[in-house]
Amino acid sequence: MSESELQPLDEDGVESVLCVVAHPDDIEYGTSAAVARWTDAGTRVSYYLLTRGEAGIEGMDPVQAAPARADEERASAAVVGVDRVDFADLRDGTIEYGIPLRRLVAAQIRRTRPDLVLTLNRHELFGPGRLNQADHRAVGLAVLDACADAGNRWIHPELAQDGLEPWHVKVLAFAASPEATHYVDVTGHAERAMASLEEHRLYNSALPQDFPGPREIVEMSLRGGAERVGDPEVTHALALEVYVR
Repeated sequence: MSESELQPLDEDGVESVLCVVAHPDDIEYGTSAAVARWTDAGTRVSYYLLTRGEAGIEGMDPVQAAPARADEERASAAVVGVDRVDFADLRDGTIEYGIPLRRLVAAQIRRTRPDLVLTLNRHELFGPGRLNQADHRAVGLAVLDACADAGNRWIHPELAQDGLEPWHVKVLAFAASPEATHYVDVTGHAERAMASLEEHRLYNSALPQDFPGPREIVEMSLRGGAERVGDPEVTHALALEVYVR
């Protein structure tokens, strides 16, 4: 067995997880395999989406796209055992990093009180020559700061006044990061991740013909993570950039 580039994520004490992303389908490109593993083990997982992805389908008016994509996200979440999907209803494609965004995320952290917060890559690139999207970057950076905000009574003090008491997040993780440090072994859960992405039928049908299908892209992502682990018994792995707080 070759030496692993990544360390296994220490999941001891992780009883609840909050996934915070910009759009419907952001969680389904591999992260949902870890969600399936966690919910199967009894871990409580909830989703918080900052938009309804209404700008994501060429040729479909955002007024119609928003509820349709939200419905697809709820169906997708159900495939991997998640029954709480909340939306902030910010405008797709125009999310701005700043105090209001940090406050929104900190409030959701205090509502759901997760041990682990998981979001998407905040860096400019996914990898060499692969640009990241603006909403992803803004949300990822806001989540990074909101985890600290959520635990500090004197930042956004109005949250406590509204009954949202401070909450300290134990672990923060970023999926699809070019600076991954850890992994979750999702061997045996890839099929559920593929099925969850397939629930985004409207969005998938609008993608270019040469864009990889749900099964191909999830397999490629999770196989790539497993290759970095270097253990032949780990056939699928979710690579994560992890910070223990």
